Amino acid sequence: MKRDEALDAVKESLAEIVPDADFTTLRPDDTFRDALELDSLDFLSFIEILGKRIGIRIDDEDTPHLTTLADSADFLVVRTAEGIGR
Repeated sequence: MKRDEALDAVKESLAEIVPDADFTTLRPDDTFRDALELDSLDFLSFIEILGKRIGIRIDDEDTPHLTTLADSADFLVVRTAEGIGR
């Protein structure tokens, strides 16, 4: 997966949780919880949707890598390059 594809997948997944989110103002290092006012249930829903969209299993220990656009894209690029779909 290329980085721009990963970013699109993250934004599309977030848009399912926060349909009115303005991604033009979301900076790469802004945390989703603060910038998009996600609560813990919203964040878990995002993780589930993202995993299904990409076709990978995202475990609890992976979630710290999925709190910003930049970190999420990096995680997805590495995970899909490794071929780890678990």
